[in-house]
Amino acid sequence: MINLQGVSLQVGGRDLLNDASCRIFPGHKVGIIGANGCGKSTLFKMLLKQQESDAGSVEVPAGWEIAHMAQEVSASDRSALDYALDGDHRLRELQQELEAAEADGSDGKRIGELHERMAAIDGYSGPARAAQLLDGLGFSHADQRRPVKSFSGGWRIRLNLARALMCPADLLLLDEPTNHLDLDATLWLEQWLQRFPGTLLIISHDRDFLDAVVDGIISFEQQDLVLYSGNYTAFERTRAERLAQQQIEYEKQQAQRAHMEDFVRRFRAKATKAKQAQSRLKALDRMAEIAPAHVDSPFRFRLPASEKVSNPLVDLREAEIGYPGKTILPRVEMGIQPGRRIGLLGPNGAGKSSLIKTLAGELPLLGGERQCGEHLKIGYFAQHQLEALDSKASPILHVQRLSPDASEQELRDFLGGYGFIGDRVFEPVGGFSGGEKARVALALLAWQKPNLLLLDEPTNHLDLEMRHALTLALAEFPGAVILVSHDRHLLANTTDEFILVADGRAEPFDGDLDDYKQWLLAFKREEKRQSGNDTVSTDGKPVEDKKAQRRAAAALREQLKPLTNKLKSIEQKMAKAEKEVQRLEEKLADEDLYSGGRQDEITQLTRAQGEARESLDELEMEWLEVSEALEAARSGS
Repeated sequence: MINLQGVSLQVGGRDLLNDASCRIFPGHKVGIIGANGCGKSTLFKMLLKQQESDAGSVEVPAGWEIAHMAQEVSASDRSALDYALDGDHRLRELQQELEAAEADGSDGKRIGELHERMAAIDGYSGPARAAQLLDGLGFSHADQRRPVKSFSGGWRIRLNLARALMCPADLLLLDEPTNHLDLDATLWLEQWLQRFPGTLLIISHDRDFLDAVVDGIISFEQQDLVLYSGNYTAFERTRAERLAQQQIEYEKQQAQRAHMEDFVRRFRAKATKAKQAQSRLKALDRMAEIAPAHVDSPFRFRLPASEKVSNPLVDLREAEIGYPGKTILPRVEMGIQPGRRIGLLGPNGAGKSSLIKTLAGELPLLGGERQCGEHLKIGYFAQHQLEALDSKASPILHVQRLSPDASEQELRDFLGGYGFIGDRVFEPVGGFSGGEKARVALALLAWQKPNLLLLDEPTNHLDLEMRHALTLALAEFPGAVILVSHDRHLLANTTDEFILVADGRAEPFDGDLDDYKQWLLAFKREEKRQSGNDTVSTDGKPVEDKKAQRRAAAALREQLKPLTNKLKSIEQKMAKAEKEVQRLEEKLADEDLYSGGRQDEITQLTRAQGEARESLDELEMEWLEVSEALEAARSGS
């Protein structure tokens, strides 16, 4: 059992913990959450005996093997496979002993004993296990032979993760393991951790990931450690109930609920597309339920959009996307209309980021056309957006450069929504954390009032509170959104449709994220079967199965086709019914109708209005029933 008793800790003049106590039992999987800078990573250092507490005790069972994920890795000539394999210290020590004994050759008994010990720890399968870990984290077979120094910073972090997972640990400490992973690798890691038999402590800002992996939450609250049972969703519910008992928090909660309910009413009244309306309403209703757990969040902001729009905003015709000498997507047809909200799915390297760069105009076409609407205004957040910030400039100066005439108070009020309060707005961003820099980048994007948001992994470095605020802001954003993210909660609550980018194609994906998970598993199984697990092409890359994903997607679509067709039919009827209700309401709003002598017409219109509304209500109920049946069919597939 891990036991923290009366722990107090001060770092840099700040109290991180004050008389905090907590117990974690063997085999439990616990998520560690809290605002950036509250002491989550410092807690790991105390468990690793790299940091001493000022008071109290931190006890970890003697003899426990502890594995942790380092945040940095130095350049090395060792191959990625060898680097990952180094995580199993016992295996490496045995290999060295065995190599020395066999080189000497004088003690056959000793050599036999070492071989028995190797078999006991399953050492002979070590290279295969390391290769499997690297494969799951997105490294191709050719990549596994490359030296560590040849990888970028994000991929080196993945190598550190593989090294930690390779260790046969009693206690596994993971600090933001999904930050540099795509959705595919995140789903793989989620399954691996579910099977991990030891004790797991994980710092993460990915709520869906925590929901799937942990059975407890430790929350940093006012220099204390509060342990909640259950996953992250259970934590939000429990914390909301506790906060609601405090009057001041209760009032904030009610104000936020009222704001969201008002938005739901306005959205229902104005929406013309039934599918988008129902999707957004369901998402907003769900967010209204979790809002109370975030009433004390420091972040409150909106993403305003340009009032002028064009239709389409951007149009790709016969677009050949890629780089000189390398075509990734050969023939893309895509029109982005106002209000579309698209999530891009697809395996790592399939072309999602390249597609977004092309839509943004950052990546020139190799062929075809990219046509922009007259009033197109793009807000583009790239994966490496933080590197484009001026490290010597403050947040307020970054915004002033966009609008020199804006008043200082206006800018300070605006930046306050992103957590930059007081003199913080004047500090150079070079000293900011990754999360703070990401907030600056999002603030710059919002200030420009785009009508098309292109977001490529916007949640990297953002904590849970900021992710929640971003989800709310995107849900209310009236413009178009194209999103790539490994954060499934963000994808599910801010997009209405998915496009699958895979096998040189960008096509609609008729399913949800659970369907995509099943598709991905089927695709990878077929890919391994076709490639014989380790078949490599002449250029050093794994052989790609050009048909597996199309077969998997087609099979899933065919299975769900009757329900999806019925749903589309209902949506078309709902759209017509909404137009009829709107037509009748416009007639009844005509003042001339009440000038006298037209009572029969008023009665007829009123009756027709009631019948139209009743018909729309029935269609909405039918839509919900079919949607639930579709979701049940998907979850059972």
